[in-house]
Amino acid sequence: MSAVPSLALGQLRRRPAAFTGLAVALFLLVATTTLFGSLFAAEATAPEAVRRTAVAGPGPMVIAGAFGEIAVLVAFFVVVNAIGFALRRQHRELALLRTIAATPRQVRRLVRVQLLVTALLVAAPGSLAGRYAAHHFLVALQQRGMAAPDLRVPGTPLPALVAVAITLVVGLAASAVAVRRISRIAPAAALTATSTEQGRTGAPRLLAGVCALAGGGLLLRLAATRPAEELDKAGQAALFGSLVLLVAVGLTGPLAARALVALLGAPMRVLMPGTGWLAQANLRGYARRLTSAMVPVALLVGLSATMMIMTRTAEHAAGTTSATSATDVWLRQAELALLTGFAAVSTINTVIAVTGERRREFALLRLVGATRRQLLRMLTAEAALTTAVGVLLGAAVAALATAAFSTAATGSPLPSVPATACGWIVAGAAALTVPGTLGAGLHAVRGPAAELAGGTRD
Repeated sequence: MSAVPSLALGQLRRRPAAFTGLAVALFLLVATTTLFGSLFAAEATAPEAVRRTAVAGPGPMVIAGAFGEIAVLVAFFVVVNAIGFALRRQHRELALLRTIAATPRQVRRLVRVQLLVTALLVAAPGSLAGRYAAHHFLVALQQRGMAAPDLRVPGTPLPALVAVAITLVVGLAASAVAVRRISRIAPAAALTATSTEQGRTGAPRLLAGVCALAGGGLLLRLAATRPAEELDKAGQAALFGSLVLLVAVGLTGPLAARALVALLGAPMRVLMPGTGWLAQANLRGYARRLTSAMVPVALLVGLSATMMIMTRTAEHAAGTTSATSATDVWLRQAELALLTGFAAVSTINTVIAVTGERRREFALLRLVGATRRQLLRMLTAEAALTTAVGVLLGAAVAALATAAFSTAATGSPLPSVPATACGWIVAGAAALTVPGTLGAGLHAVRGPAAELAGGTRD
């Protein structure tokens, strides 16, 4: 299909908002990989005398490698989510292409072209932002004695080129995951799937979820058995373990979502008899949609709480008077800021996309008598339930990860929990989810209900 590039560009021009979340995720990936690539290059290209300068902590090259691999893993998670929603916004068009003889290979090629164009659009600004951040991050390292004073970020464009290449690889891998369903099913089924949701979670997905749970458990066991002098390795193993467990949450999410909504929805039905019942019914009936919204919340809460609690536990284990301990704490705070940024972008992208694609559903409810105010109350209840489910799952992952880290650091599975900071994490998750849902809902209920219900308006 020689028209694939023009079709791909046409979708980008017609639905720019659908690709905004993907563009932001790819921009962050280019910027962060350029940042850490520049730090790596700074030490790799420095004169021998500069490289031999004694520094506190692991040094810029090790820091860049550790931060970079975590950033790429989290970015893959976020990009899969973002491109999945970009595809869902054009699901009907892709299904129609399948019905008029477009092959799965052609559909995958169309999606790849869209991703490549989006990635190339953000490559230059992302590289510039990453290089700017590298200068400031290196200065911060030097101020804390973790980098040689004479170390400089090199002027070579190689880190930016490598960052763009990594972004393209991550994006193409994410697109292969996201487009898999619509490109493999029969054309007629693809068209039907635009208005229905599969009722059961497939066996391969459940098997992958069980494997992820097992892998996360092994990583946490590795973290718990590290000696106290290898606290950094214990922290990295615990963090990787939390990431793998969050992947397991995403894979097994529909099952957990239905159970938690049934549990948490009971008090909401009492407090809001009509709206609460409708919100709970919507979330239980569309468990995949709920999973899409709750997983970024779990990611935000799980990663942020894990890093925050590990930092406090390490402070109590080593004491804050040690210069090395202070640098370790600062590094964990920097890593927390990086991971929180990715998770926050994923949360905002998801809640806006999930709510925005329900315009026809809202229009049908309005046609049978629901008012805009009632719909917004229903969305508020749904957002509160979604936040609660995501927070609970994220907190469970953080509890397991930090218990393993605390065992290595102190010999006890009970970590030091900064209650106020964790409260702010939960408040931040709610502040991202509820206003984002209501803002997208206000936009989604605009316009004549009859036209929206009939699909004559996008």
